[in-house]
Amino acid sequence: MCGRFASTTVPEDLVEIFGVQQWDPTETLAPSWNVAPTDAAFVVLDRAPRGEREPVRQLRVLRWGLVPSWSRSAETAVKMINARADTVHEKPSYRQAFASRRCLLPIDGYYEWQTTGTEGKRGPRQPYFVSRVDGAPLALAGLYEFWRDRSVPADHPDAWLVTCTVVTTEAEPLLAPIHERMPLFLDADAFDAWLDPSLNDPDEVRRLLVPPGPGALRVHEVGPAVGNIRNNSPDLVRELTDEDRTTLF
Repeated sequence: MCGRFASTTVPEDLVEIFGVQQWDPTETLAPSWNVAPTDAAFVVLDRAPRGEREPVRQLRVLRWGLVPSWSRSAETAVKMINARADTVHEKPSYRQAFASRRCLLPIDGYYEWQTTGTEGKRGPRQPYFVSRVDGAPLALAGLYEFWRDRSVPADHPDAWLVTCTVVTTEAEPLLAPIHERMPLFLDADAFDAWLDPSLNDPDEVRRLLVPPGPGALRVHEVGPAVGNIRNNSPDLVRELTDEDRTTLF
């Protein structure tokens, strides 16, 4: 499950890290340590620009929470922030995007909550922050989709909504005690194949749904403030100290 994440890497660095060829500097976002469903997020994708045939690697800003092209309303987005790797190829909401509209969501890290408690009594949920050991952005495997808002004219600025979702898989041993699932992240050697829109055989694409081996991630406890979407500061990702635990809990 991935329900919140941090994204503070400046777009100029993302362009370099991911080999982006096309980016509109006016399409940018402020750093955020608490990106929530339906918020905007940076996405890397390979797509042919309008009027051209060859795909170009682009850095885009899309809304998190996928709206299928056939959906009657954009309200489904908040429920479709994640897509399970084991069924993404067959679910009607995702299978078309899985075939040819795959993307990467470059993030600092994501938050996960663990339910605490003893002797059958449910305790408070403890948030954790998961990031790469080497400090590089986590490149989450994602899908994107176009949705036409029929309530406005075709030439209206809001006529088209482009949304994305994060693919999830079984959690690796480090994270399994916190939650049984985790976002599927990829190493650099898998970027080209995952983003390639000409790779559209579902069986071949499914072979890419394998995260790097254990050892690439680190996890630490953070404070409960991240649970409120109005909170947004670097303090949200700071590792809890014993003094913090005494004060907060």
